[in-house]
Amino acid sequence: MGFASHGEANVSFIPRMITTFFPLLVGWFLITPWFGLFDEQVTSNPKLLWRVLLAMLFAAPLASILRSTLLHSAALPIFTLILGVTNGLGLLIWRAIYTFIAKRK
Repeated sequence: MGFASHGEANVSFIPRMITTFFPLLVGWFLITPWFGLFDEQVTSNPKLLWRVLLAMLFAAPLASILRSTLLHSAALPIFTLILGVTNGLGLLIWRAIYTFIAKRK
């Protein structure tokens, strides 16, 4: 959706997507252990879903800085905000589905 809104709907967006995906992946895996997001007691507790958003609050700026360093460009605050909100909501939905399935077992 993000790349399509910039007129990049064919495969030419893949290198730019990688320069966004990998910094976010690194940021996420560096930050989330501090919030216990790999602990089974946390991931299976629906009352602790808010931790995903809190972790993304820290992971998105880190990812944005890593990305800007990689691309030799400025870290735009609006990009950081959109990166954090969209990925935070996506991960929140994913974790909610996982928590629901884990509780049923």
